[in-house]
Amino acid sequence: MGFDSEKQSISSAKQVGDSSSGGISSVKEPLIKENHSPENFSVLAAIPPFLFPALGALLFGYEIGATSCATISIRSPTLSGISWYNLSPVDVGIITSGSLYGALIGSIVAFSVADIIGRRKELILAAFVYLVGAIVTAIAPVFSVLIIGRLMYGIGIGLTMHAAPMYIAETAPSQIRGRMISLKEFSTVLGMVGGYGIGSLWVTVISGWRYMYATIVPLPVIMGIGMCWLPASPRWLLLRSLQGKGNVENLQQAAIRSLRRLRGSVIVDSAAEQVNEILAELSSAGEDKEATLGELFQGKCLKALTIAGGLVLLQQITGQPSVLYYAPSILQTAGFSAATDATRISILLGLLKLLMTGVAVIVIDKLGRRPLLLGGVSGMVVSLFLLGSYYIFYNTVPAVAVVALLLYVGCYQLSFGPIGWLMISEIFPLKLRGRGISIAVLVNFGTNALVTFAFSPLKELLGAGVLFSGFGVICVLSLFFIYFIVPETKGLTLEEIEAKCL
Repeated sequence: MGFDSEKQSISSAKQVGDSSSGGISSVKEPLIKENHSPENFSVLAAIPPFLFPALGALLFGYEIGATSCATISIRSPTLSGISWYNLSPVDVGIITSGSLYGALIGSIVAFSVADIIGRRKELILAAFVYLVGAIVTAIAPVFSVLIIGRLMYGIGIGLTMHAAPMYIAETAPSQIRGRMISLKEFSTVLGMVGGYGIGSLWVTVISGWRYMYATIVPLPVIMGIGMCWLPASPRWLLLRSLQGKGNVENLQQAAIRSLRRLRGSVIVDSAAEQVNEILAELSSAGEDKEATLGELFQGKCLKALTIAGGLVLLQQITGQPSVLYYAPSILQTAGFSAATDATRISILLGLLKLLMTGVAVIVIDKLGRRPLLLGGVSGMVVSLFLLGSYYIFYNTVPAVAVVALLLYVGCYQLSFGPIGWLMISEIFPLKLRGRGISIAVLVNFGTNALVTFAFSPLKELLGAGVLFSGFGVICVLSLFFIYFIVPETKGLTLEEIEAKCL
């Protein structure tokens, strides 16, 4: 009985998706319901499709925290356990930024393969590269091998930060999609705090830097096994079906099975109907036609690229890497006892980031994306001008700098931190989602590298006060961009976002 109903549903879906039969041309308006019913799902079934991709984000955050401690350990004549510990500042910079360059490579790789192998297999590949990168880094006998390990680990970061938000967005029910993707950012910050904490435990041990990277070897194994167990994204399967890349009926049956696993037993009887609805909506939006590279820069795809690229660009050029870079000196100026220990300072800020990201996770699907972006970035404007004023006018009142720093970190984690990644995962049309997100991730890591390397020369040229005030001006411009360009996507399915917001 159940099999027959599925065959009937698939048959009707074919009629909607077959342009040669006139199914699309007869549709005058997109097949999007004005008021869709909330998607039924089991909470237990919704956890694994978030959890295993989020492990990749946790590994990204861990690398940030652990590397800050590893660079201390590896330069110690007594604790490094190596003969090549006398590293130059350039060498240390290469170690620190090696994973960032690897992430850029990973983003480029994702652009080419993401829509071919799918989100699930991309995350399996990321887990494998993470594992190899961590092992090579931990056992590196010479500096060059260490850098190879850092680059490989970075490729895993690039693949993960491309595929994880996309997989979560395409598998999560619309009413909790924002929360799930924001929890991915929470995982990144949790990994960062864990990296600082574990790094502080190993930093006084001989060859401690090796143990810092070896400690997380089990996590990519768990991530890889988990992603092998999870189903492929049903929307990716349906895209392949619509574009005729494989056996149409088998792909649609696989999408039904996938949706049942992702939502749980509550939709066993309605999974085929939901697949049919998604197919109809994708067909009406023109997803049955294979995308060309030029389409990325036309029409609704160009609008999506403007929104996503603009958000991740502003996420970085509003000073996020630079403010955190300056955090230890700000707290030291304020006379905090913990300021003598850079690791403890980093843990303190990491816990604040964790707390504020948790707040964003709780409220994002209630308040929406735009209110959090506008409110959080407004707070960043105040904090950056306060920080600039401290270095220009109030350098004898360190409390001003501390308040500005804490306000900046808190407001960033309420706004650009989680919502930038959320918006890039849900704003692109399905057929160009893989390529679009890879460009956005490339912009993110590329701009991060640019801001990081340009900060010191600009600080010397302009002074810290003028530089932070300049970041404040960019934040003001960001408010105009958010208000006039960024749409509200709260509660909408991915197909509704494409139809109504682009």
